[in-house]
Amino acid sequence: MAYTRGSSSEIIVGAAALFTADSTLDANTVPAFVTTESYKETLSNSLNSEVSAAGVENVGYTSNGIEITFQPDFGEVQVDQILDVAKLYKQGMQVTLATSFAEATLENLLFAIAGNSDDLSGSKGTSAGRVLDLKSGDIGECPVERALIAVGPGTGDCVDSSDVERVYIAYRALSIENVTVSAKRDTATMFDVTFRLLPEDASGSYGKIVDRTIQ
Repeated sequence: MAYTRGSSSEIIVGAAALFTADSTLDANTVPAFVTTESYKETLSNSLNSEVSAAGVENVGYTSNGIEITFQPDFGEVQVDQILDVAKLYKQGMQVTLATSFAEATLENLLFAIAGNSDDLSGSKGTSAGRVLDLKSGDIGECPVERALIAVGPGTGDCVDSSDVERVYIAYRALSIENVTVSAKRDTATMFDVTFRLLPEDASGSYGKIVDRTIQ
């Protein structure tokens, strides 16, 4: 095989569209791909029964895209005969997904603070308004987990860029870090959020990443 420097089509640049689900998902409940359309369009189709059942919503604009971090934890075995460790073994794993919600809606704030859907009520177009009830929680209350799906570019080839996409699916995601809500003269109100991804029970999988071509 002849030497090549590399392939510019494998250099992927661009942000992803981010969607959340009302609850957790698994391999059997994630909305299926539709051959002839982008997964963004599939997830935006409220008439799709799988999308409707999952309660998928688009968070709209984000800032600085998404960042998925894999944090393995390794233990060490030390022996007398060498100064370094003789063996490493994997003893833990953490996966997180971080982003910034640039649209400061109460729906996005609810997702960012891992609030319950029942905490949000009313309509913005009425005098009573749209209301997010900031509850303190209760003893023994379960944290709210949701699924996350992001759809971004899957190739650096400009010719195929509209037909190739990369889909990131997280079955269980839980907001775990502080969220700041600001109203400042020279700064847009954004919600910086970090989700801790958890493996689903049946397979132990955090989710999956799919490179697909729209045909």
